[in-house]
Amino acid sequence: MMEDDSRESVQYLSFMLDGKYFAFDVLKTREVLSYTKITPIPCTPAYIAGVLNLRGSVVTVMDFRQKFGMSESAITDDSAIIIVEANYEDGMAVVGALVDAVKGVLRFEKDQIEPPPKVGMRLSADLINGIGKQPDDFVVILNVDRVFSEDDLSIAREHFEAGAGEMLQGESAQESAAAAG
Repeated sequence: MMEDDSRESVQYLSFMLDGKYFAFDVLKTREVLSYTKITPIPCTPAYIAGVLNLRGSVVTVMDFRQKFGMSESAITDDSAIIIVEANYEDGMAVVGALVDAVKGVLRFEKDQIEPPPKVGMRLSADLINGIGKQPDDFVVILNVDRVFSEDDLSIAREHFEAGAGEMLQGESAQESAAAAG
């Protein structure tokens, strides 16, 4: 007997922006952080909040409210940074998304997800994998690989690789000092 493939469910990490629900595929989500210090980077687009230190790696953080043209909001105790992995060129780029609040993991059956509307959307339909239907609301399911532009991912990868290089240079200097001492 064959399984009914249409009943396959997928999990998404849901979050809030400006009172609206959005989500990323959990398989693209590396981790969720409480809001932490972000170091601004000059000469970057306004929606790039800056970089943070993630266990020694430099990760670029994008303010999704600004990226999506929403009104600014103060950082609260619920503010969070979602660390995701996006496909970029021949590998992955690690990048953070600053959001108002993370709500949790949602599970949608395939028949609970509609394609994005073709008209009336502030966000490009290319950025959206679908609209998840819940009993009392909708969840905009974002495509992690497209929601960050090529320029965004290029900046993120440069920061990440530069930070990794600095770490390696620092470790080499420490090893040299230890060998000499």
